[in-house]
Amino acid sequence: MLKLADARRIIDAAEKKAVEIGQPMNIAVVDEGANLLAHIRMDNAWIGSINIAINKAFTSRAFNISTKELADNSQPGDQFYGIHVSNHDRVMIFAGGIPLKDSKGNVIGAIGVSGGSGVQDQTVAEAGASAHTC
Repeated sequence: MLKLADARRIIDAAEKKAVEIGQPMNIAVVDEGANLLAHIRMDNAWIGSINIAINKAFTSRAFNISTKELADNSQPGDQFYGIHVSNHDRVMIFAGGIPLKDSKGNVIGAIGVSGGSGVQDQTVAEAGASAHTC
């Protein structure tokens, strides 16, 4: 079970990476039920990216896949084409969302990051996910 203390540790690691690369970000962590546990908006991070970060975390948990992988499989003609209009338009199909797993490989939450390029969002999300220790 992902707890608030876990979410804070994950966000702290992600925020550290965002500072390191010089890109203010919105960083969100959701629990097993895709419910928001914690979110931060760094100083000067885009307001428009708040919901994107939260929805990237939701998407990763809802489908147990990174949003980067989902994007790769949701192009015209691919198996998940059109998925971005499901779930009341909450599904995000660009990099920055990563599922968080327990020691047995079960998905217990996710991180979502938004505020930079796809590569920047993914890099910051990976830094946060690497701080997960459950």
